[in-house]
Amino acid sequence: MNPMAIFLPVAQAAPAPAPGMGTFLLPIALIAVMYFLMIRPQMKRQKEHKAMLEKISKGDEVLTSGGIAGVVTDIGDNFITVEVADNVRIRVQKASVGNVLPKGTLKSAA
Repeated sequence: MNPMAIFLPVAQAAPAPAPGMGTFLLPIALIAVMYFLMIRPQMKRQKEHKAMLEKISKGDEVLTSGGIAGVVTDIGDNFITVEVADNVRIRVQKASVGNVLPKGTLKSAA
């Protein structure tokens, strides 16, 4: 017998666990959590934004994502015309409208 064998630990090979349902459950659980915490709320916001854009009509007061506030004077398929001051009109993309403000908001702010 080797005298050094007494001081060296003997490594025993443990059998590898068989892959089971637990191995596949973790990725599925992570995908489900991502769906409910990230994807689903974003889809809900997009749906609400699209519904808001479809309801825009002439005379509505809007605030664009760029911070421009004005009254809608003309509506097209992809663009709307917004009057930001007396006889000052600009055309912006419909998708850039961030909020539809309550009537009279711009007059009370001036």
